[in-house]
Amino acid sequence: MESWTGARAVDDLREALSGAMTGAQSALDAADRLCRACVEILEVDGASISVAQGATTSGTFGSSGELSRRLDEYQFTFGEGPCLDAVRQGVPVLAPDLGDRSESRWPAFAEAVLSAGISAVFALPVGRVPAPFGALDLFRRRTGSLSGDELAGSLIAAELAALPLLDVMGATEQLVEHAEAMTGWDELASLERVEVYQATGMIMVALDVDTDEALVRLRGYAFAHGLTASEAAWLVLDWRVNLHDDSLWGPPGPGGGQT
Repeated sequence: MESWTGARAVDDLREALSGAMTGAQSALDAADRLCRACVEILEVDGASISVAQGATTSGTFGSSGELSRRLDEYQFTFGEGPCLDAVRQGVPVLAPDLGDRSESRWPAFAEAVLSAGISAVFALPVGRVPAPFGALDLFRRRTGSLSGDELAGSLIAAELAALPLLDVMGATEQLVEHAEAMTGWDELASLERVEVYQATGMIMVALDVDTDEALVRLRGYAFAHGLTASEAAWLVLDWRVNLHDDSLWGPPGPGGGQT
């Protein structure tokens, strides 16, 4: 698919984005295809779809590639980011220049994303207000706002992103009536960060702290070592860090205390 240039009708944008999902073998495949189409059509460098519950993300449902998946993971790691704000507020959250001194909404997330070479992030809620259940994140290496056509396409993509998510949740009668409903739930459950909760339990026992404090410590360790929470969790599960060294797990870094 060629890059999008010039003014395009909304119908054309919808047709191109939805067409990219045609023939997908699963809901997850459809989400990945949509993210890759966003990169090609909207002239961004990455895209991801997050499932969010309250003040945290449950997992990355779709992405255009590994970098986008990692950038999305940072929002869970630090407990902050445009995705979470978009879900909480139910409106697009746009950050055309994360390096701008006046941009202070997500200090830990912004530092990590800028270090990865990304300068702008645009998050659009997935699911209808007042209760979005996810967000579409678009990442761009260069600074600058989305054009009118790009923003229109982004809103369409966020609307389309709800479809595979609703499918795996078994939220449509058609899916519930078929055996794929169980498969859909399995796909959604696979997004849960099981390793994070297992590692949190190990830290609780080793440091004699409660669940919230253990998660704060894990996030702080991840931040201090340039890791995502999941990467830090695997180090714990593989016994590659000394769980009984309290100084190693504190004080927590930015984003601590938010779950």
